[in-house]
Amino acid sequence: MKLSGSLPHYGFVLFLFLTTGALIASSARADPLPRPQGRVILTVTGKIGNTNADGSAMFDRAMLEALGVSELTTKTVWTEGPARFEGVLASKLLEAVAAAGEIADTRAINDYKVEIPVSDFQQYPVLLALKMNGAYMRVRDKGPIWVVYPWDQYPELNDEQTKQKAIWQLNEIHIR
Repeated sequence: MKLSGSLPHYGFVLFLFLTTGALIASSARADPLPRPQGRVILTVTGKIGNTNADGSAMFDRAMLEALGVSELTTKTVWTEGPARFEGVLASKLLEAVAAAGEIADTRAINDYKVEIPVSDFQQYPVLLALKMNGAYMRVRDKGPIWVVYPWDQYPELNDEQTKQKAIWQLNEIHIR
């Protein structure tokens, strides 16, 4: 390619700029979500850029665990002494669905609803717990998913407002 004169050179520079920008933008997107193979335990809707069903992202337990399992040991007002939780960080879930909102409207199987600021998930290692003390949580034991805050590690979270956000039997998140 011969670069002669200033106009073709600017065109080439513009081409490089646009191509590089497109590559950067595409690498910032989350990997495509597979379809769930097992029972769906969590559905994410709203302002998300990565879906696997009509405008939503559905997850079975294996898909959530594939996002990376983290552990958290903390005391809660609902358990005796410290409990060890295992699950996926809420921030990893938001990254996987390419969430672009400021509020996570959460809903439990029993229709309990609570708004959680997305900033909570960005500022703290909030866990979408699947296991407690090594065992998967059943519905009657606050499962299949319990939003657990790191209360012992961050004393500022030990307030009634944060305790209200510790929704169990979580099955839906709507990002707005």
